Amino acid sequence: MNLLGNLINVILHLDKYLNIIIQNYGIWTYAILFLIIFCETGLVITPFLPGDSVLFATGAIASIGSLNIFTLFVILFLAAVLGDTVNYHIGKKIGTKILEKENVRFINKEYLKKAHAFYEKHGSMTIVLGRFIPIIRTFVPFVSGIGEMSYPKFITYNIFGGFLWVALFLGGGYFFGNLPFIKQHFSYVLIAIMVISIIPAVVTFFKEKRGKDDNLGMSYPKKVDEI
Repeated sequence: MNLLGNLINVILHLDKYLNIIIQNYGIWTYAILFLIIFCETGLVITPFLPGDSVLFATGAIASIGSLNIFTLFVILFLAAVLGDTVNYHIGKKIGTKILEKENVRFINKEYLKKAHAFYEKHGSMTIVLGRFIPIIRTFVPFVSGIGEMSYPKFITYNIFGGFLWVALFLGGGYFFGNLPFIKQHFSYVLIAIMVISIIPAVVTFFKEKRGKDDNLGMSYPKKVDEI
C-alpha cells in the first residue's frame, strides 16, 4: 500500500519531482525519462508507470528552459517506438505460452483480456488508438505480436501512434503547462489527464459487458494483415 501511495504521490507532483531529478542528475534526466517511457510501453510487467502525465509535466518544465523541448521530443519519441517494438517481439516470441498459463506472475491477465478485446475490435488502428489509453497502451503491442501482425505493418502504425502521442502530450505541457491557472492547479490537471485517458477504455468495457456477455472468454488474437 505504501508503494502505491508513493507512486500516486509522485504522479500527482511530477513537476516537483522532475525539478529535483534535474537538479541532481542534470543531463542524465533525459536518460531517466527515456527509461520511464520505454518501460511503460515496452514491458508488460510495468503498466503502472506514468506515461501521459510524464509527457505533459516534462513539456511544462521544458517551457521554462530547464530541458530542451526538441531533444525531449526525439528521445521520448524513440523511447515510445522502441518500447512498443520490444513489446511486440516479446509477444511474438513467448506470448502464446503466457496465454496458455492460468496464472502468470507479474502479469495481470484481466488487462491482457481487455487489450485483446480492444485489438479484436479496432484491428491495426489499435496500435495508434491504444497509445492514448493507460494500461491498454502497455499490452496492445504484446497482443499484436501474438496475433502475428506483420512487422512492417506494425512499425508503420507504431511510428505514427508514437509521434501523435508524444507530440500531443509533450506539446500540450510545453504550450499550456505554465499558464497561471494550470500551474496553480497542476495536480488536478494531471488527474484530469488520467481520467480523460481512461474514458475510452471504460466506455468500451461497458459496451462489451452490456452487449457481448457471451464473448467475455478469451481467444487467441486473429491475424490483422488483411484488415
